[in-house]
Amino acid sequence: MKIFGALVLAVFASDSSGRPDKRMLLARSDGVPVEKRQSGRCGTGFDTICAEDECCSNSGWCGTGYLYCSAPACQIEYGPACDANVRPDGPDTTNIARPKIGNIPYGEAINRCNRNGDIALTYDDGPFTYTEDLLDLLQEYNAKATFYITGRNLGKGAINDPDLPWPALIRRMVRDGHQVASHTWSHQRLTTLSRSKFRNQMIYNEIAFADILGYFPTYMRPPYSASNQDINAWLGELGYHITYFTLDTEGYLHDSPNMIAASKTIWDNTVEGKDPETNRWLHIDHDPVYQTVYNLTEHMLRSIQRNGFRAVTVGECLQDPKDNWYRKVGNQPTSNDPSSESSSSFPPTTNGRCGSRHDGATCRHEPLGETCCSRAGWCGSTEDHCGRGCQPAFGTCKDTPEPGTGDAD
Repeated sequence: MKIFGALVLAVFASDSSGRPDKRMLLARSDGVPVEKRQSGRCGTGFDTICAEDECCSNSGWCGTGYLYCSAPACQIEYGPACDANVRPDGPDTTNIARPKIGNIPYGEAINRCNRNGDIALTYDDGPFTYTEDLLDLLQEYNAKATFYITGRNLGKGAINDPDLPWPALIRRMVRDGHQVASHTWSHQRLTTLSRSKFRNQMIYNEIAFADILGYFPTYMRPPYSASNQDINAWLGELGYHITYFTLDTEGYLHDSPNMIAASKTIWDNTVEGKDPETNRWLHIDHDPVYQTVYNLTEHMLRSIQRNGFRAVTVGECLQDPKDNWYRKVGNQPTSNDPSSESSSSFPPTTNGRCGSRHDGATCRHEPLGETCCSRAGWCGSTEDHCGRGCQPAFGTCKDTPEPGTGDAD
């Protein structure tokens, strides 16, 4: 993985006589000069940057490991090795065509569903340890949801790391008929970032999604619901629908057996006894919250059934066709027009090597069915090529769902 740190310039300062000062100065990505670390302290309170292989903790100390590097706490302008600054492996999506398809607005706030009777269940910040059990519960109730996925937060590692459970969970979400959407790469507050750091937050997550699925979402939710006119415009340029919510049960504030009743009360006061013919909601919760997954969600699902509502994805409640929820990469169409192709279609392999580390070569045109691109970057058709670690952007893969091919409603 390549680290994009905040160190972009090194110069010597001068004292009042014009002689060079012995202190080395560095500059953040926005050009503001800061002093090189001397004491192990770093960050906004000290105006110092850590060494290239170190992170700057939330409390302003340089170091390595979870306490220093995990997002979103690590100070990304002062810790070059912060998780947020680590580019994931996968196909570069920077130049993917981004046509604005359908009737749902791009680059504008979307707060509510379009269809009465729908409750769009959404879960932010995952996947996490509890997410598989949440998927089982949703399946039991035949309920659909949208997962706003953060690429690398809470020390969980990158979502496309084949040695972690996250790629399989994300593929299952799509197979089960759920929608996956972007919640940025590392859950930074977008309104505090430079444009280059903002783009990293979106593009890095796209790369990870494309590495897992061969496509990435067109829907997103800003962390902390924090956006402004500039952020909206930048998201519009990248072809994103910006979605918020009308029903927040605040499960993250009530994550204990004695407190979660407060979230149930919020739900009941909103939904219970309401007429599906005249009501609809776009909901928010978080799958890394234990009580939300193991207590609150089933309460909500029973209420939905009891009151005659439908538990659906955000795309469904907005009546947006599934083909519009994602953008494909490689040799696949980027819109709902099967005849169109991406401007960044990958070249066919000439030597059996494939993937982002081999000039973006694809196996899709290989003879004898050897169309899978393995984790190691070889074309083939065995389980080692097509199973765990297979790169769907550069070939076909076992158990990788195509957009819009999940379970029927």
